[in-house]
Amino acid sequence: MSTTFGERLLGVFEASGHLCVGIDPHPYLLQQWDLPDSGKGLREFGLRCVEAALGQVGILKPQVAFFERHGSAGYEALESTLASARGAGLMVIADAKRGDLGTSVEAYAQAWLTPGAPLEADAMTVSAFQGVGSLTAPMLLAREYGKGLFVLAATSNPESHATQTAIVGSGENSTRTVAASIVAEVNMSNEAPLGSFGVVIGATVRLADFGLTDGDLATTPILAPGFGFQGAAFDSLRATYGGAAANTVVSSSRGILEAGPDGIRGAIAAQVAELARAFAQ
Repeated sequence: MSTTFGERLLGVFEASGHLCVGIDPHPYLLQQWDLPDSGKGLREFGLRCVEAALGQVGILKPQVAFFERHGSAGYEALESTLASARGAGLMVIADAKRGDLGTSVEAYAQAWLTPGAPLEADAMTVSAFQGVGSLTAPMLLAREYGKGLFVLAATSNPESHATQTAIVGSGENSTRTVAASIVAEVNMSNEAPLGSFGVVIGATVRLADFGLTDGDLATTPILAPGFGFQGAAFDSLRATYGGAAANTVVSSSRGILEAGPDGIRGAIAAQVAELARAFAQ
């Protein structure tokens, strides 16, 4: 039997910890790094991030939007970054937030999850606005290739709160919040001890506000953005996610990247140590 994404993720946690370095080449960061805001600059930025991560963390998360700004040149830079990271044995989550239905969403999954594809990653972020059932094709593809998905569920931006805490009016998850319904439907396809289909739950939210408990996430991988620059602290990890903290991919981007090309490796090392202390509490 082939190794599932959940099994691989557990292996990364054990070998390299939970820290995930986001690769977000904001224009201001490119300027700080003395790189041009161009495809060439993006490629250099991405490859330097990969180099700094080696031997320190096991997961990288490129934010696709910053590469898309430069069209084909940006995608070429992203392809180089993805290939370098995966070639070095790092797990890559493509933060693409794709969502659609039918053959369209299947094509998105083929782009990001098919072995040998130019944009191949180990997992991708997706949106279930059209229902978790609309993600059936990506789920089937991910399972076939040992890949993963992270479905947006409870995000940190305040604009999302009214929608994600709204109560579902019909169906199996009626009377639950939209966020809790997404988690429940994702978990229907998961297995113990850790599934291959996860959810995005921001590090600055309270599970209870979204109708969730840590028990709802016992076998669910959690992509947890919001640490560092966005205000969440590592020592709040257990308070936020409870027993599900063990399932979290702890994402930090600008809090590391602002250290610059000469300081990024040290910034990663510092956050790895800080996160280890938080888990030891």
